[in-house]
Amino acid sequence: MAQEKNADIELKKEYLKGYKKIVRQMERSELKIREMRLNRMLPAVVNDGMPHAHNNNDLSSYAALLDQEEKKYKKYRYQRVKKCKEITDRIEQLENEDEKDVLMYRYIKLMKWEDICVRMRVSERQVHYLHSKALEHFKIFA
Repeated sequence: MAQEKNADIELKKEYLKGYKKIVRQMERSELKIREMRLNRMLPAVVNDGMPHAHNNNDLSSYAALLDQEEKKYKKYRYQRVKKCKEITDRIEQLENEDEKDVLMYRYIKLMKWEDICVRMRVSERQVHYLHSKALEHFKIFA
């Protein structure tokens, strides 16, 4: 029984962490786009005194790669908004406001435990207690 309960809690945590995963994917994609644009504007210079061919006129492959990455970024951004709404709606189904706050701060605002304590003006022990109670009451499937 206890193992089943722990497995259920872990499943809920993984579900809630899904938002953070999508945010990280989106941030990596955004960083990749920035690097691609920066590298296009500031290509690497080889200072070896030898002449080098500069193929600056052919932007089609660069544009195609950039377009592909921008589409990926938009997909991640859409997934982030969708997942945020999905998780937020489920959190709002909880009855206890403090439990809602803990889950929102931890899994949507991506706050650290210490910051949640300060924000809620409670001890870390109390935050962890609220978190465990919130996970018990949280329903993945409505």
